[in-house]
Amino acid sequence: MQKANNQMTIESTLLEKTFHLSEQGTTVKREILAGLTTFVSMAYILFVNPSILGAAGMDKGAVFTATALSAILGSVLMAFLANYPIAVAPGLGDNAFFTFSVVLGMGISWQKAMAGVFIASVLFTILSFLKVREIVIDAIPKDLKLAMAAGIGIFIAFVGLQGGGLVVASKTSLVEIGSLAVPTTWLTIFGIFVIAILMAKKVPGSIFIGLVSTALLGLITGLIKMPVNIISLAPSMKPTFGVGISYLPSVMDPQMWAVVLIFLLVAFFDTAGTLIGLAQQAGIIKDNKMPRIGQALMADSVSMLAGSVMGTTPTAAYVESSAGIAIGGKTGLTSLTVSILFVFSMFFSPLLTVVTNQVTAPALIVVGVLMASSLREIDWGKFEIAMPAFLTIVGMPLTYNISYGIAFGFLTYPILMFAAGRRKEVNYIMWILLFVFVLLLYVLNIVPKS
Repeated sequence: MQKANNQMTIESTLLEKTFHLSEQGTTVKREILAGLTTFVSMAYILFVNPSILGAAGMDKGAVFTATALSAILGSVLMAFLANYPIAVAPGLGDNAFFTFSVVLGMGISWQKAMAGVFIASVLFTILSFLKVREIVIDAIPKDLKLAMAAGIGIFIAFVGLQGGGLVVASKTSLVEIGSLAVPTTWLTIFGIFVIAILMAKKVPGSIFIGLVSTALLGLITGLIKMPVNIISLAPSMKPTFGVGISYLPSVMDPQMWAVVLIFLLVAFFDTAGTLIGLAQQAGIIKDNKMPRIGQALMADSVSMLAGSVMGTTPTAAYVESSAGIAIGGKTGLTSLTVSILFVFSMFFSPLLTVVTNQVTAPALIVVGVLMASSLREIDWGKFEIAMPAFLTIVGMPLTYNISYGIAFGFLTYPILMFAAGRRKEVNYIMWILLFVFVLLLYVLNIVPKS
């Protein structure tokens, strides 16, 4: 008994020295509980990411393992480098752009697209190390950052509505409501209501619980086939590992320049905004400054680079970390706990077979709602801001391409601000980005595919 108590004291002292728990006014128990809450809130990505990237032709089992490993690496780095209670995993916006804009929209193979992700990851890591990332992020107006988040959210929700059968193609009006006579569509409806009710009741892990509930209903009703096994070793990453590197020569294709640029830009803005919001919630920001921001961005960069080698799209700080922070998570022990739970989750890959489009659709729709909430902070009272923001938001779902939405906003913002007599408020970097996006649109639409 005494030996066990001594062991616990040593472990507590080690955790205290590593994460400075007492200094942050927290405890080991509270941090572990916060980590568990965050993990349950974001565990859906283990099944949603393979589903989305699987639509691009990638091996779902390999993507499952790559997703878990990149989340483990990112969260561990965030824990020890930055000591932040913020988990990292492949982002939903990035995987949606990869599949629906690049592979299905532009007709680029997933292997070539992964090469683009790898190049963007290398550039991203270099730019983070040189602190260029902070400079560019600061130059982008807040309203456009908010519009990008909202636009990606609406786009993701649209993908969910399609995958769940609630919205289908129409020859006369492009889209229309799906048939309610299709049994699987009701799985989606069921999942939406379960998640929405749980979210309204502020239940931690609402999305994950809704995903599990929808899959169980599908199994009970026979709409989803029962898996052969539940537990097994993690699938091999052989189908995706290193593919991006082997296809590096394809980056010479001018269309791939646009792919690299968009991945770089989306990764640029995604984590930064989330980090700031979560750090504010956790009380990390002091005197309007975020300590160890460089280390946090480096953790994100390295995990993104590793993920591109293993076979998944860019990682990002997860907004679901707010669930763990809300119950007291303040240090890297929270994110370390998340990474440990992702290790155990790797043994449940057979459950991928029960996570159909109708099961993941409600999660996509609800995440879209959460991301679209940034609309309320945009300054709609000034037309020179409202127009670029609106074009950014609607451009993504209506062109079924995230890159076009971003381009519409970046092309119109500097010009309208100049016309409104507010040119001094436009950073010179925004003018540079205007020409970058003119080139991007030219490459995407005029330069012939190789």
